[in-house]
Amino acid sequence: MKEKTSEYSNNFIYNIVKEDLKKNKFLSLRTRFPPEPNGYLHIGHAKSICLNFELANLHNGDCNLRFDDTNPSKEKIKYINSIKNDIKWLGYQWNKEIFYASKYFLKLYQYAKELIKKNLAYVDQLTKEQIREYRGTLISPGKNSPYRNRNIKENLELFKKMKEGYFNEGEVCLRAKINMSSPYIVMRDPVLYRIIYTKHHQTKNQWCIYPMYDFAHCISDSIEGITHSFCTLEFQDNKRLYNWILENTSVSHYPKQYEFSRLNLKHSILSKRKIKTLIERKIINNWDDPRIQTISGLRRKGYTPSSIREFCKKIGVTKQNNLIEFSMLEYCIRNELNAKAIRTMAVLDPIKLYLYNIDDNYQEIFTVPNHPKKPELGTHEVIFTNTIYIEREDFKEKHEKNYKRLKIGTEIRLRYAYIIKAERIEKDIYGNIIQIICFCDLKTLGKKPTNRKNPAVIHWISIKNSYASEFRLYEKLFNIDNPEQEKNFLLFLNPKSIIIKNGFIEKKISEKIQQKINNIKTKNKNLFFQFERVGYFCVDLVDSKKDKLIFNRTVSLRDTWNKKKN
Repeated sequence: MKEKTSEYSNNFIYNIVKEDLKKNKFLSLRTRFPPEPNGYLHIGHAKSICLNFELANLHNGDCNLRFDDTNPSKEKIKYINSIKNDIKWLGYQWNKEIFYASKYFLKLYQYAKELIKKNLAYVDQLTKEQIREYRGTLISPGKNSPYRNRNIKENLELFKKMKEGYFNEGEVCLRAKINMSSPYIVMRDPVLYRIIYTKHHQTKNQWCIYPMYDFAHCISDSIEGITHSFCTLEFQDNKRLYNWILENTSVSHYPKQYEFSRLNLKHSILSKRKIKTLIERKIINNWDDPRIQTISGLRRKGYTPSSIREFCKKIGVTKQNNLIEFSMLEYCIRNELNAKAIRTMAVLDPIKLYLYNIDDNYQEIFTVPNHPKKPELGTHEVIFTNTIYIEREDFKEKHEKNYKRLKIGTEIRLRYAYIIKAERIEKDIYGNIIQIICFCDLKTLGKKPTNRKNPAVIHWISIKNSYASEFRLYEKLFNIDNPEQEKNFLLFLNPKSIIIKNGFIEKKISEKIQQKINNIKTKNKNLFFQFERVGYFCVDLVDSKKDKLIFNRTVSLRDTWNKKKN
């Protein structure tokens, strides 16, 4: 076993597994990640993926990838492919083959018949609405179905007819016979099988009856020899049904279920239904929109597998429901990109600046580091000429108190280059600034100015060395901490969740990206940059083309969200 105790101090499940290993409760650890292939994975799934795969890796065990594909009406092959891709991208490899609950349909059918023969299951003909009505509430007991006391022979015959397609959808179902007065609603004769006339992506038209998740899940765990079955707290009551099914069927292996708190992230929506609403209303573009926390959305925004794994490790695994600060997720990616992102300059809101004392044909090349603390990351060349772009916000026409950037009559240093002084501005007929006319002190390259203060530094791009690009600045999609709890969650949208800027990057950097664009799209391996003084960005791998580069802001240089709120 690879011991990493300190890393798992905030993970109570780690301690359970460790104790089980000490007591030799099983020969080897086997966990599983069992998604339903009815949608795309999100950051909450990443927490479960990390838990199951990391524990298996830590203890030299195995983690199965099993698709709980028991509802063909909602499942698609594209979801299966997307889930496999996301797990691999996160850095994990499942045990050998991929498992499907559908591979166990015959066994599940036989276990259902076993329950009927033990008088522990019956075919019910109540409608879905009647079943709900008969079930009762948390404060009132349910009542028995009039079909509950059918004899075993009749139930077996009816169940066989269900399988053979004799009934319509919703006409009959198979229910467990447990206790309609149980304080736990999940134990009030839950449905085990229902009829669905939809072609299954694995079994085609072989079956028209399908097991409910609760029935298939525990038996699938048993068949696969799962030792520890982890799920979120909303399945805590379902554990009683999980254990009841295992205890009342002739399975040979008894896995144990443990529950942990689900991931709730501030300012975020993880519900498939609500994300679908956002897409249908054209509030977001798709499931990979960088403003939502699907794995594909995070990947497109520039989050890395290691930053997501680090986030999942930091939040830990507990039984307490809490709301995680979004800034913690941002901290993880910011830390990583600070260490590895190539530094370069980009101007997002350009204004022209003319250095009148430099010849139009003059060109100087500066060799600058790709990273200030990592010489091994190399260097790149920056071209300096007499016409450049600076950020519009780095110049003020009127003097403002405490403003330390460029103003008429004041000096500023251009990053990696010279100190300049603004002398006048030129405007168009509408009063808009066309360009700032400046003097360049050519004696200040790499030197402090003589007899005056060292000024602040701003970034810039030579117009002759510029490449037009689009920049997408993302903020939180919602203005409130917990939009998941709001029925009318659309009322709390942040109207500035995306701001699109049209600016420029260094031409030499754009050429390197264009050479690699097809390769990075194919391999899903992005390029990361710190645009100096602006933020951390990546190439948008969906919309970028060779002749049009689009950059997504992954995260700001600092936590601007909390600063704005306060």
